[in-house]
Amino acid sequence: MKQGPVNKSFSARGLPADLLDLLGSMRFAVSLLMFICVASIIGTVLEQNQATNLYIDRFGPFWFEVFNKFSIWQIYNSWWFLLIMAFLVVSTTICLLRNSPKFLRDAQSFREYVRASSLKSFHHRVETVSNVPPAESRARVEGWLKGHGYRFRVREDETGVMLAAKKGGANRLGYIFAHAAIVIICLGGLLDSELPVRLQMWLGGKTPITENMLISQVPESGRLSAANPSFRANMLVPEGATTATGIVAVDNGVLVQPLPFSLKLDKFVVDYYSTGMPSSFKSMVQVTDPDTGKSFEQTIEVNEPLRYKGVTVYQSSFDDGGSKLMLTGYPLVGARNQPFEVNGVVGEDAAITVDNDASKMPLNVQFTGLRVINVEDLSGGGAPQPKAMLEHVAAVTGSAAGAKNENLRNVGPSVQYRITGSDGQSHEFTNYMLPVMLDGSSVFLAGVRENEGQPWRYVRIPADADSSIKEFMDLRAALAVPAMVHQAAVRFAQKNANTGIQQPLLEKAAQGALETFYRSGFDGIIKDVPEGQREQVLGFAVPMIQLTLTELRDIMREQTGRPAVQHDAAAGREAEAWVQMALLGLANLPDYPAPVLLSLKTFDQVEASVFQVARTPGKNTVYLGSLFLIIGVFSMFYIRDRRIWVWIKPKGKGTEMLAAMTSQRRTLDFNHEFDRFKEAFKRLST
Repeated sequence: MKQGPVNKSFSARGLPADLLDLLGSMRFAVSLLMFICVASIIGTVLEQNQATNLYIDRFGPFWFEVFNKFSIWQIYNSWWFLLIMAFLVVSTTICLLRNSPKFLRDAQSFREYVRASSLKSFHHRVETVSNVPPAESRARVEGWLKGHGYRFRVREDETGVMLAAKKGGANRLGYIFAHAAIVIICLGGLLDSELPVRLQMWLGGKTPITENMLISQVPESGRLSAANPSFRANMLVPEGATTATGIVAVDNGVLVQPLPFSLKLDKFVVDYYSTGMPSSFKSMVQVTDPDTGKSFEQTIEVNEPLRYKGVTVYQSSFDDGGSKLMLTGYPLVGARNQPFEVNGVVGEDAAITVDNDASKMPLNVQFTGLRVINVEDLSGGGAPQPKAMLEHVAAVTGSAAGAKNENLRNVGPSVQYRITGSDGQSHEFTNYMLPVMLDGSSVFLAGVRENEGQPWRYVRIPADADSSIKEFMDLRAALAVPAMVHQAAVRFAQKNANTGIQQPLLEKAAQGALETFYRSGFDGIIKDVPEGQREQVLGFAVPMIQLTLTELRDIMREQTGRPAVQHDAAAGREAEAWVQMALLGLANLPDYPAPVLLSLKTFDQVEASVFQVARTPGKNTVYLGSLFLIIGVFSMFYIRDRRIWVWIKPKGKGTEMLAAMTSQRRTLDFNHEFDRFKEAFKRLST
């Protein structure tokens, strides 16, 4: 069998040379740029650095795990994006080192050794014979070249003179500047990315902290070097507090970044629009240099950062700095209705115990926020339905943003907290401190949701004559007392039965309906009812429950020493409306995922400023690369290289001349320029 020839050149070069050719090839660089463009599109379309549960809700658990492998939530700091950037730097650098000497030589070369016979093969050429002596022809050509900005060299031999001229040689430098710009910009991007922090983790043994601890307790492995060349950290500084460290978020933990100065927040000032949205906020800080002991004051605003010792402090946002909360806890289970005091601090946990008659329930409450101003659009609240199970109240969905909406109202402070039970289940809650007027009724709003990715769902609790929820909570507790429910059913039956025979049946029906309603809400009433008859059953049961609840309210007020409810025309309508709202609130309680409701009583607000602290030496590097890119693009697209060769030789008493013109880009403009040169060349020969 005859074997084919062996590619000796390939085998002689070896794998390193082939790999070098691949890295330095244009195709490889363009492929890397394509990947970077795709990643940039993803990073622009997909909001970056958000809470994990938001991405889970958007993509689902399966695709979240798939996308999480590629860290598309922090795409610009993902390992593969940084790797592509590094390869692009290597590829462009190899290409630059390989081709720059050739371009520099070409830019300096006049190519004066071109043979006269070769000029005849040029497409753009012109020949002429004149009676002008060779010396004078040469002088005319040299004068024209100088007048039009050409530099030239002269080569003479026994047969004639070759003038080799060129203009626009800086066009070749455009390639060098453009490719150098890519390298410089990428290096600046890598320098300002997470790469310096990652290198300290890979090579310096730094480990992110995932546990809750004081900064003073963080071990050395969780602290970055004070000489860290590049970082982006966050600082939360309460009023009156001082800090000299930033927090760098890495993966699922954080690293502590020491700063070359300490910063104390003297005062935080925030102004609001009429919509409740902040119009401006600023921090008045005191900066102390530990090396010199000197201090100075400065105001940091959104567009006016602090720059000191190579570190820039930006005003990012503001938060709660540990406001002190005084709350009242109301049990939602059992017959006990005695409220109890709960003290807490925003950002900290508190342990409480709820007594539900049969046992005591330990709960962990984490206070997550305090909003002093809540401006809401109260124009769209509709009347709730009998089956109001934690309905989404369209009238209260967060701070409104419309500046000209006449329905905007400041509904007062609210508190946010998370309750975790002994079974590990937790929910978020938000409760308003003051009652809100909705659909003609004064109600307290108690919101709940499973996580941040869901909207708030609200329970409406009617306010009593003292603008509190105390009477509603007493009525709820009365529902858990069988004797009081029985007494209310008896009164209802006495007032609504037509004959003595009907009264026991009506009494039993009212008591059973009220007890079922207390345990399971309206779902319990229609649980075993065929779907086609449910509306009819509710049409009978709801009025009966409401009237029985009215009797129970009167009994509860008698036992707690409150004055009796007046049932005349005006007061009767008000009492009926209160019971209707109480009925809807009680219908929600079986699905309310907490055995207690915490009502904000008073608070001592502490503001905190959130700063972003950055050391970005790569910024100046990127600026330099951008300047190089501008020079390179300008040179390549706006500086046109042209070369002219003119061969002059004697012919009798006159001169024979042959000229050729060429350019790297032979565009329509170049054709026009050659036509002008052709006309000028003919004039020079006359």
